[in-house]
Amino acid sequence: MARDAIPMTGEELTTLHPTLGSEVSQNLTLFHDVEPTTTSRSRLDYTFPEGGTKAWLVVSGSFCIIWGTFGLVSSVGLFQAYWKTHQLSNYSNGDIGWIPAVNIFFNLFLGVQVGPLFDRYGPKWLILTGSLLYVVSLVLLAECTKYWHFMLAYGVMNGFSGALLTTTALSVVAHWFERKRGMASGIAFVGSSIGGITFPLILKPVFQKLSWAWSMRIVALICLFLMAAGNFCIRGRLPPRKNGGAIDLRCFLDARFSWATIGVACFEFVLFGALGLIPTYSLSQGFSNQTGFNIIAILNAGSALGRSFSGYVSDRIGRFNTMLLTLIWTLVVTLGLWLPIGDNLVVFYVFAPLFGFGSGSIISMAPVCLGQLCRADEYGQYYGTSYSVVAFATMVCIPIGGELLPRIGATGFVAFFGGVLVIATVSFIMARWASLEYRWNWTAKI
Repeated sequence: MARDAIPMTGEELTTLHPTLGSEVSQNLTLFHDVEPTTTSRSRLDYTFPEGGTKAWLVVSGSFCIIWGTFGLVSSVGLFQAYWKTHQLSNYSNGDIGWIPAVNIFFNLFLGVQVGPLFDRYGPKWLILTGSLLYVVSLVLLAECTKYWHFMLAYGVMNGFSGALLTTTALSVVAHWFERKRGMASGIAFVGSSIGGITFPLILKPVFQKLSWAWSMRIVALICLFLMAAGNFCIRGRLPPRKNGGAIDLRCFLDARFSWATIGVACFEFVLFGALGLIPTYSLSQGFSNQTGFNIIAILNAGSALGRSFSGYVSDRIGRFNTMLLTLIWTLVVTLGLWLPIGDNLVVFYVFAPLFGFGSGSIISMAPVCLGQLCRADEYGQYYGTSYSVVAFATMVCIPIGGELLPRIGATGFVAFFGGVLVIATVSFIMARWASLEYRWNWTAKI
């Protein structure tokens, strides 16, 4: 999307964008640069820096925040496996699964409130408040011994503070980038993958040598450093937006937004379900506990590459095009490798980075695709409205998966996730079609 783009009529949809025509022809001539149509919303004539020291410092700060928040969420399956064999050994996997499920739900659902607060007041106080509460929640988590302790400290408090941090960190990138927003957001999202690699590698020896309490204190110290870096680097830029509520139901009158929200909800159901249950799945297949640690780290390593790659490519062939390609990739990997894996450890290790590449690409593209449907000053509200729906999918994915795995077996468990991925893919096909005014144009850059 070019920063000087204006709404286009139906006749203009197949024309090449004047400012990017030469770049597209030099890079990927297959795709035509198309500005998605708008519905009763005009774009503000903002000029975006698209780079510079301040802009890249903001991306760096968002990277650190996402590392400490979503990076820890990416490792939550290790927590669940540890609780099952220690403090919560008397509870089922489904019961334990509600703890990270509530955390993820609050993390995403409270974006409904945080998004408009960000639009009105900017990032400073939201990031500072979220950082303090987040570190305190980890310190309290170190002292937990009972189910309700974990639910309050990790499920509620950590999830609430995580919402303040993640929504703000992702939204603020849109203040500084539009044409390069895909790449900038992808770089920020790599923080989640780096966290998903580093936290398992740190926790694996720490769990063996130290107590749960000291393990969590070490995690809290790491997150304190990351939050401090985020507070130092992140700055807002656009003027505050005075009007607009927490949820703008008019968003759902836009078919593009509705289909995209369904697609994101279905995919994140699969992603968080996989991250939360792969260690348990690994044990059910007869693999060692160490294999679960390794697979999570390798999956997140692939995710880091996918997030970087998708951001770069999406600015050239289009955000929705990139989303569709990576959804198809992930679906093929799921049904072609994960489904028939059985007890083949080699295939399990091959599957992990390939699935991580696809899932990392998709999750970094989701907020960028949503941002393409609105003005920059509305992004927080659009993001919050969409993820208020997505949150319900992420809340039930681990408990549902935890109950399905022992009941229908590993093959049925993976087949179920594959079916949900099919729905996600179809939803984004519909969102892309709606963006082109329901005309099939497979070469449009959208």
